Amino acid sequence: MKRALIDNWALFLGMLLLMVGNGLLVTLLTIRGSTLGFTDLEISVMQSCYPLGALAGTMLTPLLIEKVGHIRVFSALASMVSVAAIVHLLTSDPASWAAMRLLAGFCFPGLYVITESWLNAKSENRIRAQVLSVYFIIQTAGPALGTAMVGLPDPSGNLLFGVTSILLSVAIVPLLLSNIRAPDYSAPDRMPVKRLYKVSPMTVLGIVIMGAGVVAWYISLPLYALQNGFSEAQASGALVIALIASALVQYPVGWLSDRTDRRYVVIALSGISALVALWMAVDTAPSRIVVGFSVIAATTLPIYSILAAHANDQLQPGQVVPASGTMAFLLQLGQFFGILIGPNMIRLADGRGLQYLLIGVGVTVALIAIARRATSGAPEDTGEFQAMGVIGVAQPGVLQAESWLEGEEASASGGRAEETSKFPGN
Repeated sequence: MKRALIDNWALFLGMLLLMVGNGLLVTLLTIRGSTLGFTDLEISVMQSCYPLGALAGTMLTPLLIEKVGHIRVFSALASMVSVAAIVHLLTSDPASWAAMRLLAGFCFPGLYVITESWLNAKSENRIRAQVLSVYFIIQTAGPALGTAMVGLPDPSGNLLFGVTSILLSVAIVPLLLSNIRAPDYSAPDRMPVKRLYKVSPMTVLGIVIMGAGVVAWYISLPLYALQNGFSEAQASGALVIALIASALVQYPVGWLSDRTDRRYVVIALSGISALVALWMAVDTAPSRIVVGFSVIAATTLPIYSILAAHANDQLQPGQVVPASGTMAFLLQLGQFFGILIGPNMIRLADGRGLQYLLIGVGVTVALIAIARRATSGAPEDTGEFQAMGVIGVAQPGVLQAESWLEGEEASASGGRAEETSKFPGN
C-alpha cells in the first residue's frame, strides 16, 4: 500500500487540487451569480450546462486517451478548466458563464476517468480497494475544502476566481514532473439504456430521479441559505457540513447494503430524506437549514452507489464496464434536470418549493424500490459497495480500467465468452 501511494503521489496531489478548485468554482458561481443579480432561472440554466458538457465528455474523452495518451489529455483538460475559471473572472453575464460551465462539464469527467483508470491499472488487486479509498477521501475532502474557501475575504470580488484558476493550473504540474509511466488504454464497449433497464429498472429510474434530487440540493442550498439571511460564508459553510455528513455515512451504509437486500436500504434512505424534507417544509426556520440539509445529503448521496451496486450484482463481470458508462450517462441526464429545476423551486409555494421537490424525489424512489421488491427477489450473489464522491461520481473511470485488464486476460485465454445477465428484471 505504501509503495502504491508513493508511485501515485503525483496523481493524488493533482486530483486533490482539481477537486478543491471544482468545489470552489461550483459554489462560487452560484453565490456570486446571485450577488451579480442573476435570476434563479439564469443561475440554473448556467449551472445546467455542466452536465450537458459532461454527456459529451464521458463519450469523447476515452477516444482522446486512446489516441494521445493519459498525460496529454489530462494536461489539456486541466488547462481548459483553468481557462474557464479565468473567463468567469473577466465576464459577468450569464451567457459567457454558461459557455464556460459547458466547457468545464466536458473536461472534469474526463479527468476523473483518467485518474481512476490510471489508479486501477497501476494498483495490484490486493490493494486496489485501499488505493481507491484514498481517492474517495480526495473526492470528498477536496470539494468540501473548496466550498469552505468561498467564505474567505474577497474585497475585489476577483480573488477567488484567480485562486480557482491557480489551483486548476498547478494541478497539472505534479503529473508532468513525475516519472510515472501511463498505462495503456482502449475504449470500453457500451450498454444501451434499454438493455440495462431490462436488467434493473430500479437502477435506471432511480439514478435519473435521485441524480436530479442530489444535484438540486447541492446547487440550491447556498441560494436557499442566502435567501434566508445567511452570509456568503455561512451559506458555503452549510454546504460544507452537508458534504461532510454525506461522506461520514457512505461506508456504514455500504456495509449495510452488502449484507441485506439493497432495495431495503434504498427504501429506508429515500423515506428518511422525504420525511426530513417534509419537516423542513412545515418548519421553515433558518436554524433548520444546516441540520435538515445535512440529513438529506447523508440519505440521498449514497443511493447512487447502492443502485450501481444493485445493477452490478446482476451482471456478468464483462458487462459491468459498459453498464457503468450507461449509468454515468443516466446520472448526467438526471443532473441536468435537477440543476435546471432546483434553483427555480426555491421561491415557489411560499418558499417551500425546494422541499416539495425533495419530498417528491424521495417518495418516488422509495415507491419504485418497493414495487421492485414486491415483484422480484434479491440476487443470490452480491458484489461490494463502492462509495462515490458528490462531484466526481466517477465510477466509469474505475470500471473502464477493469475493461482493459479483463481484455488482456481474455486475449490471453482466447477471447471472452458471450455475456448474459444472471438475474434479469430486478
